[in-house]
Amino acid sequence: MSGHHADTAHAHSHPHGHPHGQKHQPSRRSLLAAAGGLLIAAAVPGSAYAADTRTASGAAPTPRAGASRTSLVTQGTRLVHADLHNHTLMSDGDGDPALAFASMRDAGLDVAALTDHATLFGISGLSQSEWDRTRQLADAADDPGTYTAIRGFEWSNPFIGHTNVWFTEQFVDLGGAISMSALYNWLGSRDGVAGFNHPGREAGRFDNFAYVAAAREKMVSVEMFNRGDDYLFDGWADHGSSHLNACLNAGWRTGITGVSDHHGTEWGHPEGVGRAGLWVTENTRAGVLEALRARRFFASRYSGLRLDATANGVQMGGVLPLASGSGDVRFAVDLDRGPEWAGKPLNVQVLRPGTDAPVVADVIETTSGSLVEFTVPLGVEDGTWVVLRVSDPSQPNGQPGPAGHPCNDLGVAYSSPWWLQP
Repeated sequence: MSGHHADTAHAHSHPHGHPHGQKHQPSRRSLLAAAGGLLIAAAVPGSAYAADTRTASGAAPTPRAGASRTSLVTQGTRLVHADLHNHTLMSDGDGDPALAFASMRDAGLDVAALTDHATLFGISGLSQSEWDRTRQLADAADDPGTYTAIRGFEWSNPFIGHTNVWFTEQFVDLGGAISMSALYNWLGSRDGVAGFNHPGREAGRFDNFAYVAAAREKMVSVEMFNRGDDYLFDGWADHGSSHLNACLNAGWRTGITGVSDHHGTEWGHPEGVGRAGLWVTENTRAGVLEALRARRFFASRYSGLRLDATANGVQMGGVLPLASGSGDVRFAVDLDRGPEWAGKPLNVQVLRPGTDAPVVADVIETTSGSLVEFTVPLGVEDGTWVVLRVSDPSQPNGQPGPAGHPCNDLGVAYSSPWWLQP
């Protein structure tokens, strides 16, 4: 193992290559809302994998190649692979919802959610009958201990942003909650949890992540991988700040997730799109909800990846006490994707708050299949959170940030944060 510091990295300037808000089949992908003429344009599948319809099988899945589900650094939890953001014909997707959960199980996922859009008056989005149908489909697919199927919805404001909501008995659209504050109020009286989706794709960026203390425990996640996009710096030229910084610096205590945001007919099967790894005590709805509330999860761009990490023995998503407000923190990182990636060179980047972009406190060279340990001095005076980003130094980030930033290489995974506390 060797370590080097951030100033050795090089910048890459490449266009995004991932159109946002592109449309086809306008009758299902856009609506002109009567109030204010708001155009809601949902994103569409951008690659050929959605072109052909397949019949999903309910048979036992054949797991994809990858790492084992047992952590080398913690005990008491087991890794499950999840995709918590998917669409069907019930909003702006192409696929029959009756096939979605079986398709994701067949692909080797352990946890899956349907989250069709909730838009104004149900136009091009969920109706009450479709919400009821989502529950029926999830209940039929749920297999406690083996496969967890979840009903959710995507609250969709075309200017402010989109928010996934899971584990609620009701759904709400813009007619019932037009603003972020109204959505937070609605969530406050319910048991569910929610997350910030594709941050910055909509211009308002959740009122620029304006912090509401009463909603902190409800907002459990922020997407960093959505489809093939890395949202760390997406839209940097327009926003001039990292979405990760904007969210965490505002005071939110969100974990970090990846999702496919699938709109096609191949749920779970595309490789190279976002997904999440959750460390659960059991693979049930209760176990998944507990892991989400504990922020005990990570974002990945690749199937079969295992990432677990501790800081002074505290697992990702936890509070890290520093007795004097600062001190050396010992990290242990378990990173593996099985034989296919054995020995693959990777970097572990230690991200700290900064002002507009994360400061990279250290970059540790490692390989897939390794347990790597390193020490980094951290102080609360430099910010209250720390995140680990795993990257492939041989490939550029298609959505780079400031010139010369170390995170302008390809993101592979993100740990959820640790929150520093004196």
